[in-house]
Amino acid sequence: MILRRSSFVALAALVLAACATTPVAGPAPQADAFAVASAATPQFSAQRLSDHIKYLASDQMEGRFPGLVGERLTLAYLQAQYEAMGLEPGGRDGSWLQPVDLVRFTPQRAPTAAWTGLDAARHVLTSGEDITLRAGAADPVVKIAGAPLVFAGYGISGPTWDDYGTADLTGKVVVVLRGQPDSMGADPNFYGSTTHKMQEALKRGAVGVITLQDQDGRWRRAVGGAARPQMTIKGAEDARFNGAINLATATAIGGAPFGAALAKAKVGALGGTVDLAARLDVDIAETTEVIHSNNLLAKIPGTERPDEYVFYSAHWDHVGKARQPNADGDDIFNGAWDNASGTAGLIEMARAFKAGPAPKRTVVFLHVTAEEQGLLGSEAYAADPVYPLAKTAADINIDMLPFTPATRDVAIFGIGKSELEDTLARFAEVQGRVVTGDGYPQEGFYYRSDHFNFAAGGVPALMPWTGRDFVEGGIDVGKPYYEGQMERYYHKLTDEWRADYDFTAALQNLDLLYRLGLTVADSESWPAWKPTAEFNPIRDRTADQRR
Repeated sequence: MILRRSSFVALAALVLAACATTPVAGPAPQADAFAVASAATPQFSAQRLSDHIKYLASDQMEGRFPGLVGERLTLAYLQAQYEAMGLEPGGRDGSWLQPVDLVRFTPQRAPTAAWTGLDAARHVLTSGEDITLRAGAADPVVKIAGAPLVFAGYGISGPTWDDYGTADLTGKVVVVLRGQPDSMGADPNFYGSTTHKMQEALKRGAVGVITLQDQDGRWRRAVGGAARPQMTIKGAEDARFNGAINLATATAIGGAPFGAALAKAKVGALGGTVDLAARLDVDIAETTEVIHSNNLLAKIPGTERPDEYVFYSAHWDHVGKARQPNADGDDIFNGAWDNASGTAGLIEMARAFKAGPAPKRTVVFLHVTAEEQGLLGSEAYAADPVYPLAKTAADINIDMLPFTPATRDVAIFGIGKSELEDTLARFAEVQGRVVTGDGYPQEGFYYRSDHFNFAAGGVPALMPWTGRDFVEGGIDVGKPYYEGQMERYYHKLTDEWRADYDFTAALQNLDLLYRLGLTVADSESWPAWKPTAEFNPIRDRTADQRR
């Protein structure tokens, strides 16, 4: 799993353009579909899961970085598994693969910037102290002189909050606050994401988007990431450049008028941008490298409605090798938990479907690339789907299986989003469990793994997570256990295959996810978003394609 948000723009625009429409609730899954799934007897094997993880997280994979030897070995392994089960290739023209071209941007030198105010004096900004700058996807070399600077509050445009009004940003650089206003709640939502802010700025003609990081900790993180290589999808929509400034820089540029606008923006929508009476010069030079990578798709055709689809997804990639080995000489981020475990879960989910009742809708097993680089493989799929998103009933994403004892809770990201969780809850009840949130709503995890790009295309999407309410010991034992595992293994060199994995909760969850997917596959109805979900309107706009 990646702990930062996607930059998926094109489909996000459709979501938010429709946000004033009234959502249409879908009917509950048909009783016979639920009954068939309830009677099914899927067999998930801890040994097979462990064997998959052991291979996929072995040193020969070199951390499964896109475009390198680990990709070739991983995709060959996946294809061999699916061929042995008798699944069909799920890509175009009988292929197992969907090509995904990635572009890696690396700063060639420190960028330079300066602003000029009404006094015509030129004020140089120091990279890493006053400002950070990165080139956009279209061109690694950016030279802009005299672009007007405007402030747009949170940079949000939605049914209950509009910072832009009729503002035209053509040729301008827009400064936006990170996050969302307090009135939208403490927990992150889509309107506070960089995806939404970039999309709104782009469609109004902005040439650059600068985020105001008004907290020291977040500013330091922005500075730390500014010099590192970054990836995007080749041809992705983006501003010519993006960056960040701290509060001191913003105040120096905008003075008292900016201070007044900032105070106003935090309590109410601006309704139009504020001219900072300053112009910005930037000079950015980065090198680029195209990395040819791939998603992999396998499928089981539906027996009655093969042109309708249920997806299971997981990312196969990890972060590769460390720049320097540790004291033990280890430099490989093996990514056993993240996400060899989810990849193994997807393989075994396909095995269960192949051995069980034939689904009426086509079931697709999608292994995406470059999740760790910003959800890029799923973004590429959703931007160019092999199967129409309007005819895709659901996406069930598996990222990091829970390696814990039995739990009372079935934790999911983004609780309250879709009817999928209601069906999941019915099956969980049979196990004596309840569906809950992930326990960390302030982190906005729903927007930070591959299911998000399906959601941004209108597809109801669900992702389970590690439960913390242990049958033996409850939350008092489960919470520190989970947090300790995250601290010890997440994106660490220590995340290697272990013989002592506890697969109890993983097996419970896979059983539930199988039954959920089979119910959706066999039902004639379509899962719906909950009325308050921000992704609901785009689904409604394509309703005529599902009748």
